[in-house]
Amino acid sequence: MTSPLLTVDSLTIAFRQQNTVRTVVKDLSLRVEAGETLALVGESGSGKSVSALSILRLLPSPPVEYPSGDILFHGESLLHANERTLRGVRGNKIAMIFQEPMISLNPLHTLEKQLYEVLSLHRGMRREAARAEILNCLDRVGIRNARNRLADFPHQLSGGERQRVMIAMALLTRPELLIADEPTTALDVSVQAQILTLLRELRDELNMGLLFITHDLSIVRKLADNVAVMQNGLCVEQNSAQALFCAPTHPYTQKLLNSEPHGEPVSLPADAKPLLQVENLGISFPVRKGIFKRVVEHNPVVKSISFTLRPGETLGLVGESGSGKSTTGLALLRLIHSQGTILFDGKPLHLWNRKQMLPVRHRIQVVFQDPNSALNPRLNVQQIIEEGLRVHHPELSREDREQRVIEVMQEVGLDAETRRRFPGEFSGGQRQRIAIARALILKPELIILDEPTSSLDRTVQSQILALLKSLQQTHRLAYIFISHDLHVVRTLCHQVIVLKQGEVIEQGECRRVFDEPQQAYTRQLLALS
Repeated sequence: MTSPLLTVDSLTIAFRQQNTVRTVVKDLSLRVEAGETLALVGESGSGKSVSALSILRLLPSPPVEYPSGDILFHGESLLHANERTLRGVRGNKIAMIFQEPMISLNPLHTLEKQLYEVLSLHRGMRREAARAEILNCLDRVGIRNARNRLADFPHQLSGGERQRVMIAMALLTRPELLIADEPTTALDVSVQAQILTLLRELRDELNMGLLFITHDLSIVRKLADNVAVMQNGLCVEQNSAQALFCAPTHPYTQKLLNSEPHGEPVSLPADAKPLLQVENLGISFPVRKGIFKRVVEHNPVVKSISFTLRPGETLGLVGESGSGKSTTGLALLRLIHSQGTILFDGKPLHLWNRKQMLPVRHRIQVVFQDPNSALNPRLNVQQIIEEGLRVHHPELSREDREQRVIEVMQEVGLDAETRRRFPGEFSGGQRQRIAIARALILKPELIILDEPTSSLDRTVQSQILALLKSLQQTHRLAYIFISHDLHVVRTLCHQVIVLKQGEVIEQGECRRVFDEPQQAYTRQLLALS
């Protein structure tokens, strides 16, 4: 009998900090066969990503230690392999799609340069042949006008587009084993379906093994052959996908399966007056050409959005990646230039300059899509969350600021004892909760939430949604909720705007739009969700 493609045999992973050793994964055993998909699911901080990074030995040693167990690829140990052997495996035979594309892509290099580097190093391809392969792969992962995007830098792409580039980069090497760490987190449902189909096709075409790490159980149903469930560093249940979904045995697995978003938005006050009024909002980016980079034209990215938002109300912005959702949020914050009217509590923000905006900044807060790039890695959690208090409430003492940080961390489900740690010591989901706490601590009237739950597992997601609803009901907070997860939008939002390539496709009361969609594009999104 041939050995499995990948075997993780009773692996224990620990972190040594000074004189203490903290075990984060204990006695983990997994098997991935060629042509098979194993889904690794569990809450943020359960040890999924640490286990995946250990397969390719990408964690620094020290502080990471492996007290027991082994990792075998084609029966050969990776845990005890030398660096030369690992270099031959990384990328060539085992590729990885990382959870956060913004820190995985080089901000100083164009997409073409980064993708060509992969083909040059791992497949020895020349530039012309590589260019055709790159364009084909970008097209397959859903990058529109790929030929015109090759000269773009990562910051010029949306979060979902960056994730698609990362997927293309991993697939270009045609690996034997692909480790995908939350690869569809930032993708809308239509592109997500496209990527899952692509992964299935390549798995079958290349007889490729796939280790798929996710918190989205709907994806597991569609893609996985087998499932391993992790909790607090332990694998609590492992079975075929069909058996696990039909008859889960462990209470934690049952809890995961029962944690899909549900419920209705909070009730709106009958006498609520408008807080935010937007009329004919338009956003265009300048196109510069020539030696002096003069503006020759403007590229419209958002066209004529209008809505009214009241205290205690939530507006959902939904649509594909690159449709203008996050750009609209930035314009409302007056962080980028726009046309049209923006009235906040009757004040004409569209006419105000940066200095005039300063006194109102604490009343409008934002939670960005990518928590890793939004958090300063040189500051600890206490310093990050209290930063707004230092700026807007300088009268508070250090003890008062610390107490408020403790309270808001507890509200979003974080252990306040970890407030002296740095962002890099937290999982992706925990970092997102830190970003939410930073916004909540100023007690704003309006919060723009840009994909705030996309990196959270379902159980934590339901906690955050419950928290947002509770805060909204207590403080009459208004939300603009940007998301591609229509299940979450339905449970939180009162009204919704559906965007496609910057244009409003459909708009109205959320329940009506979801139950009786008038446009084919809206019906397509709902069918795929």
